[in-house]
Amino acid sequence: MPQTAPSPPSPADRAGGAAFLRFEKLSKSYQEGERTRVVLHEADAQFARGEFAAILGRSGSGKSTLLNLISGIDRADSGRLWLDGQELSALDDRQRTLFRRRHIGFVFQFFNLISTLTVWENVTLPLELNGAAAAEIRQRAEPLLAAVGLLDRRQTFPDRLSGGEQQRVALARALVHDPLLVLADEPTGNLDETTGKSILELLDRLTRQAGKNLIMVTHSADAASHADRVLHLRDGKLT
Repeated sequence: MPQTAPSPPSPADRAGGAAFLRFEKLSKSYQEGERTRVVLHEADAQFARGEFAAILGRSGSGKSTLLNLISGIDRADSGRLWLDGQELSALDDRQRTLFRRRHIGFVFQFFNLISTLTVWENVTLPLELNGAAAAEIRQRAEPLLAAVGLLDRRQTFPDRLSGGEQQRVALARALVHDPLLVLADEPTGNLDETTGKSILELLDRLTRQAGKNLIMVTHSADAASHADRVLHLRDGKLT
């Protein structure tokens, strides 16, 4: 059954054990010609601080749409969403963009690296956008590139890397700005089974070491088995 979200967190809740991420009655639909396609219908869920949660659903079930709503890329038709006590659903487009840039990391199925930037430039881009100083950029990026085994490839361009190496660069980029939350959208969907398994193990280890929340959407039960908790997205609801 869908979980019932509690009332908005008070300052005391934020300092204590309130849900780190939660949303209530999130709904989203799209117009496709003369047909309205309902993707989410009054979906409710909450996630504890530090939790790795997987959301399973078939292709087209609305998994990526849900991540877009959580990150503020898209706005729900109705419903409310809070992340670390901030009501994202109450922010305007610019405020959501700034919040996302500072506090959310992304890992995508197709890596989404910028082909004209080196490994180093791709990883440090979130810090550059946030106005970090050169010393901070170096202090944050070098250990992460070492952790994913690619510090010696820092001046390489993405087209010289394998798929698994590109995804490791994407993992470092997702964590470099110390986000509150990491969102992974089918992170192994473009990789072979062996490489995908190693990427999942690395993603799991790095996010847990950093104490970050991770939400991964996938259609793979094997990928979801790494999570602390698995939810299913069916008919616009999370169960």
